[in-house]
This record gives sequence, C-alpha cells and structure tokens, in this order.
Amino acid sequence: MKNILNKNLDLKGKRVLLRVDLNVPIKNGAITETSRIEKIIPTINLLLEKQARIIIISHIGRPKGKVVEEMSLKPISEKLSFLLKKEVLFNEGLINENTLLEINKISDGSIIMLENIRFNEGEELNDNNFAKKISTLGDIYVNDAFSCSHRSHASVEGVTKYIPSYFGLQITQEINALKKITSEIKKPISLIIGGSKISTKIKIINNLIKKFNNIIIVGGMANTMLKHTGVGIGKSICEYDCANLIKEIIENSKKYNCEIILPKDVIVSKSLNGNGKEKNIDEIDENEMILDIGSKTISSIGKIISNSETILWNGPAGYFENPNFQNGTEKILELISQKTSNDKIFSVAGGGETVAAINKFKKFNSFTFVSTAGGAFLEYLEGKTLPAIKALNQNV
Repeated sequence: MKNILNKNLDLKGKRVLLRVDLNVPIKNGAITETSRIEKIIPTINLLLEKQARIIIISHIGRPKGKVVEEMSLKPISEKLSFLLKKEVLFNEGLINENTLLEINKISDGSIIMLENIRFNEGEELNDNNFAKKISTLGDIYVNDAFSCSHRSHASVEGVTKYIPSYFGLQITQEINALKKITSEIKKPISLIIGGSKISTKIKIINNLIKKFNNIIIVGGMANTMLKHTGVGIGKSICEYDCANLIKEIIENSKKYNCEIILPKDVIVSKSLNGNGKEKNIDEIDENEMILDIGSKTISSIGKIISNSETILWNGPAGYFENPNFQNGTEKILELISQKTSNDKIFSVAGGGETVAAINKFKKFNSFTFVSTAGGAFLEYLEGKTLPAIKALNQNV
C-alpha cells in the first residue's frame, strides 16, 4: 500500500488533489457533528508540513449533478479553517477552466476547497472525460475517504487512471484496522451486531461467521432471531419473512463452530416513551415491545468481551435515543472501552448508529479504531472488493 508517508515523495510546491469525506450533518445551516472533519486533519497537517498546495475535493448529500444551495461545502470550509486555525480558500461554482487558474494562484502550504463535487454531472456517472478534467487540477491524487471508496465515482475511482495516486493517512489506518478483524485476526474474536434488520446484515454475518468465535446479536435483529426460534416477542420490531436467513445463520454457525448468542432477558415497554421493565425472554406480553437488553444478557456479553482478544461492534443494543433504553448500549461501550484502555483487546466499532451512540456517551477515543465510513465499512465486512481501493492498488 503506497501512501503519502513514502519517504521518496517530495510534495513541496506540488498540487495535491485530496479526496476526503466531509458529508457531515447540517441543520439550519449549522454543522451538528464534526468527527469526519476532525479525522482528515492529520493528513492535511502532513501535507502542510511538506509545503504542498492542497486542493480539497468532497461532497455532501445527493444533489444528482445539480447545484443545490443547501448542499454547498462553504460552511464546511469555514469549520475546517476554524479547526486548523488556518485559512481555507473556497472555490465556488462547477469545475471549469477558471478552477485551474484559481488553484495556480495559491502558494505552497496553502489550502483551497472546491465546491461540492457532486454538483458536477460527471462525478456520479464516473465519466472518463470528467475524471480526466479533475486530474488536470493536480500533480498527484490522494484518497483519504474510505467512506466513499465503495462508490465508482470520478473523484474516487476514475481519476486514478490519469494521475499518480496514493493512500492518505486515514484510509491507511482504516484498512489496517479492518484487516485485523478480517484477515490478520487475533483470536478469540467476537462480533456484537445490532440494528433493526437482519436481512441487511446477513452477508456480514455469513462472511464473518467463518472467522469469528462468537457472534452476539442484539437490537431488532435479535427480535427476529428470537421470533423465528419460537420466542414470543409481543409487538417488537421484527422481520417476519426471514426463516431461511435464520436457518442459514444457525447452520453456518454449527459448520464453522461459531457460537451465536441471543438475549436471555430484555427491557420491555408498551411504548417507545415508556419507562421500561426487565423481563426474561419467555415472559413478554403481547402488548409489549423489546427496547433494550437486560442485566443477565449484559453480564454474559461482559464475560465474552473479557475472554476475547478482538472485538468488532456494529449496531446498538436497543432504542438508546430514549435514556430509559440506553443502558445496554452504554454498558457494552463501557465494557469494551475499559478492556481497550488496559491494552487487553483490539476493538473496532463502526456504522452510523454505532458512531452516534459512541458520540452520545463520549467514548470516541475509547476504541482502538472507530470507523465513520458507513456503507464502505459494511461492504468491506461483507468481503466485497471496494472499487476505489482496487483502483488505488492498481494505479499507485
């Protein structure tokens, strides 16, 4: 893997096209969560130290090749400038002949951010002519956007055909962390997986079941497993047409000697706004819904974490948005972070809701690695080859 730490790479005065993911949530014009912006700062600082001229390429939302004012990167350029304590110039408008003129005006060790790359129609089409046009803006290309690397887009995959291309620091760290839970595994290794639908994560489970010792299923996914194994789950969220998927998981777990762990007890309520009551899984009434895991389940998860060398966590244990149903998710966070801090476990967490929970409980630095990548993170775990990673490996 060739990255920008390459000792022979002289970047002084070079125009570096830096593709990052700045797709952060914005509400009423204000950025509400900044972890994706913060994660690119080490790569930017390295390029500044090397006196490169940095051209930041990114996107927000899905404007579908049209200019959408609410999806401008201007407020993000201002936030990045504030975090770096350094001016970030902003280039408005679509990429055209004037873009290169503006880029060539900036001095060594300076930064310019281009407007939302998805405003350009050729981006999502992965149009070769557009990819070639992007490549003329720089001397080298650096991808530091793992979270976009499952997309075959011009600024992610296409551009690598026309310009010397490298991995950034964040994307290198992400790939190395994921390798340790997929191919360079230190066992025993356990997966804690949650979320509402088992059908969306069946490929992950079936890919990892061959390599993992334990798979702990929580959240709505656990409800579906319980329902299909004969447990009454009341009016809990559940997928009712997953009998074949459940059968597949159970058969594979036996085939590969991987233990599947389901909740022993749960927190139930008659509504999402209720207070919650702890019950064993065979005691749930028809008018109740499962909204969290119970104390016995937390205890059994704690023992598995204690006996593991590697942990992967994807998906909360319950409806953590309500404080009455956040205990399971919070306790899992505490158990993993405590063992991680003692250097006794390699821990990786990722996925949208998982990152939201980690941020809520201020545990972002309590894991060995937290992925903010979303779709790319999940596709990597499914065993897919990501287009941008493949392109970088071919064209570095």
